[in-house]
Order: sequence, then structure tokens, then C-alpha cells
Amino acid sequence: MTARPILHNAFCDFLGVEYPILLAGMGVGGRATPPRLVAAVSQAGGAGILGCSGLSPEETRKRIREVRALTDRPFGVDLLLPARIADAPDTRSGVREEIRRRYPEHAAFVKTLLRRFDLPEVLPENETVVNVEYAKRVIEVVLEERVPIFASGLGDPEFLAPRARAQGMKLIGLSGSVRNAVRQRKSGVDAIVAQGTEAGGHTGTVASLPLIPQVVDAVSPTPVIAAGGIGDGRGIVAALALGAQAAWLGTAFLVADECEIFDASKQQIVAADSESFRVSKVWTGKTVRAFHSEISQAWAESGLPTLDTPYQRILMEDLLAAALAAGRHDLFYNIAGQVGGMLKTRRPAKDIMADLVDGAIDELRRLQRDVRISLAP
Repeated sequence: MTARPILHNAFCDFLGVEYPILLAGMGVGGRATPPRLVAAVSQAGGAGILGCSGLSPEETRKRIREVRALTDRPFGVDLLLPARIADAPDTRSGVREEIRRRYPEHAAFVKTLLRRFDLPEVLPENETVVNVEYAKRVIEVVLEERVPIFASGLGDPEFLAPRARAQGMKLIGLSGSVRNAVRQRKSGVDAIVAQGTEAGGHTGTVASLPLIPQVVDAVSPTPVIAAGGIGDGRGIVAALALGAQAAWLGTAFLVADECEIFDASKQQIVAADSESFRVSKVWTGKTVRAFHSEISQAWAESGLPTLDTPYQRILMEDLLAAALAAGRHDLFYNIAGQVGGMLKTRRPAKDIMADLVDGAIDELRRLQRDVRISLAP
């Protein structure tokens, strides 16, 4: 019986996983990376990461325990620790009042969108505002639950490093530039995600091909995890060739059966081309790549500048709550990367993982067969 080839390196040993593949900790109100998907990726040999930004400490604890009930493999939690956030009230109600007082044109514009799409005026019940104090409360839960991996989607986890190291937690920082990667290294992270602008979610301006090798050179010997534009085994091999130790994939798993984004969002992804996923500040006040919807187009045509986070985030989350109440899932923000143009089928996460691994191995074999290197003088 022929042994099945494996895709494994020293970084896999460091994380305690079989393959150098991590599920990006995407948020979207907990829909993008629910416990079932996280556990499925970990169970298939990768490292699943729960995206918990915006979830309450109680909900975060519940989800961590749900993952543990489904798998005994390593997994992680991703939170946003914004380096810069506007001075704002600590409740959504307080932020809404300030928007009405300070930014009446923006409040009025959202009212026009409600009328345009025939949406009811419904507000989220959750009063949580994503700020530094909120993040610290959720981090306490992550520490108490002794989660194996913590990823900081925005900002630096430096304040967390001593306690994380004391309990063996691995820290991962995300960066979209060489400058931020160097800052992450100085903060004491164990690995750095170099995320090219092709990626979905909060992203920078530099593409993956130039970014990844520059970050590898700038932060060595800290391991680098490549992100942005990776959707199959060829992308994983390319990332490894650029000097990364692993790949961080998000959009590729949005079409997994276990992912809980809306069916309308999954259909938008499988039907779209790469140009359909664009960067704007509409959704959170920070640069985010997402499917270009009727709402983002309306904002682009309005001429209004976007507000800083958390003002823009809460303005949009109120609008999205109205869309949900009306069942207009096609209007919901669909945060995905340009690799969405490669995805044409919806299937289980274990099948996605198997194709990623097998595809990478096949590509390595092809290179070994087709690329000839002469060392003769």
C-alpha cells in the first residue's frame, strides 16, 4: 500500500497541526467562522480560527467550548484590536445620538437608503461597541479558556504577550505592510500574517507577491503566514516559494457547507468575478474588501465621506439590521477577497481542505518534473 504524501514543515510542528493551512478568523457577526467550520478545518489537519470580533464575552466563551466539543485539535480566536479608534461613547445608542448631532447628512442618507430599498427601521439589540475596553474583556475569556492560538486582526497584542507566553498560547499578528509587520515583530508575536490587498476584510494597499517576500526579509526569523489571493494548492505553493511558512485562507472557506454566511452571499461569491470584490471604507470606516453591492454603490455615488470607526460601523450595522429584518440578504455586507472569482462550487470544508493539500502536492510534483535546474558552471 502506497503511503499518502504529506504537506508538512517545522511551522506545522510549532502549531501542532498536520498541514500549513490556517482558516482566517473572519467575523461577519460570527457567521463567517462558526464553531462547526473552525472544528472542521482543524479536524482536517489545518488550524481553524474563530472570528469573534463584535461578539459578547459570553458568546465568545460559548463558541470556544463548542469548538472543543467538536475537536481536540489546535484552534484559535481572532479579535480586532484597532490601533486608532475615534473617541466615541461606549454604547451604540450613544454613538447613534452623536451621529445625529455631528453628522446629520450621514444619518439622513441612511434614511434615504431605508426608503429606497423599502426596509423597516429596526436596530440591533446588542449595545456593544467594538473598542479597546471591549477587546480586553473578550481577551480575558480567551485566556481563561486557554485557547491555543490568538490572532490580532488589527492592532498589536503586545500587552497580551507575557500572559500568553506563560500559558503556551501562540500569538499571531496581521499586517498589510512591511512597517506594520516590523511593529508586530517588536510586539512579541510568534508569527505574522502578511496579507496582500487581494484579501477580503480589512486590508492594505500592497499586493501579495511584493509584500510577502519583503515581510519575510524584514521580520526573519519570525515565521510569516501568507494571505491574500490564495484559493487553491497552487497558491499555497507560491506562498511557500515566497518564503512564507503557511497560508491563511478566508474566502476559500466562505463557500463551505459549514460556513453560516447567507446563501445569497455564497451565491454572490460563486457567481462573481474577481473585479466584483472592491476596497472601500463604507462598511466599517476602515479599508475593507467586500462584494460590491447596491449599498456600497449607493455610498460611492453619494459623495459623502465615510466616518471614522466606530461611527461608520454602527451607522452601517443599523442599516444591515434593517436589511436582515426585511430578509434582504443580498444587501448584507459580503466580505470576501478577489480569490472569490476562482470559486465556483459550494462543498464541505473537509473537501476544500483535501483539495488544497492534494493540489499543493500535485503542484510541487509538477515543478519537480518540469523545472530543470543546472548547477554546472
